[in-house]
Amino acid sequence: MKNILNAILNIINRSVRTSTYHQSSYNNRINAVGSALEEYMKDAFSDTFDEVDINTKNRIYNDNFSWLGNQNNPPDFILKGGDAIEVKKINSLNADLALNSSYPKAKLYSDDPMITVGCRDCEVWDVKDLIYCIGSFKDTTLRSLWMIYGSIYAADKSVYERIKNTINNGINSIPDVEFGETKELGRVNRVDPLGITNLRIRGMWSIQNPRKVFDYIVDDNKDAEFELVSIIPTTKYLDFDSADRKLIEGLDISGFSITDTLVRDPNNPANMIESKLIKYLI
Repeated sequence: MKNILNAILNIINRSVRTSTYHQSSYNNRINAVGSALEEYMKDAFSDTFDEVDINTKNRIYNDNFSWLGNQNNPPDFILKGGDAIEVKKINSLNADLALNSSYPKAKLYSDDPMITVGCRDCEVWDVKDLIYCIGSFKDTTLRSLWMIYGSIYAADKSVYERIKNTINNGINSIPDVEFGETKELGRVNRVDPLGITNLRIRGMWSIQNPRKVFDYIVDDNKDAEFELVSIIPTTKYLDFDSADRKLIEGLDISGFSITDTLVRDPNNPANMIESKLIKYLI
């Protein structure tokens, strides 16, 4: 079963950062299945950076992923029997992440109304750990990549749903209007006397860049040619196959480090969560 440690090792060992996915020969395929960073992360997790035959790559994807997502619903892909991956491309190193209608997720739940039936039925599951992969390119070269578990980045879903539900209930309490069924915050039908105007009320969520959120444990590497930063809760890290842990712990390469650290609990900053900080700088 593939995991985040495999992806980190593939990125470091393959030294692939210049994205061929931006090339014109790939444009139609990329527009159809997602952004260049999404394709890059699929190759990182499946170790297909060097695979040029699309049919062979698709077969490897089929072996490693149970869901390959779409552009409108989370997540972007799911490792077969493993974690869900949400990929976010940002335009500058410190830009906040635009999440649009989906609030930040500590974990992915199968009863989430924002996911599709295909995602819900891709395998037997109730809850999955979620990894945010946040990347920034300089031209066509990957400049920064952060890989953060949602459980140390976002609060429990009840925190966000309380706000969402309060807004939704307030909208629905407006008298003398016709409301429609929606997964958004609200929908008002036939607002005008002719009954020809509808109002959609959507949430536009965003979350602060992890470079800011975790600046108390990670130095600003803005002068580095490339940075890869991953923070993994220690309990999660210890669940990975021992062979995968030994490989990354035995990695002896300039700019690489793996250390123990403590991060603030998103649900109670007075608590600290034991974590592994993995960095690779060029």
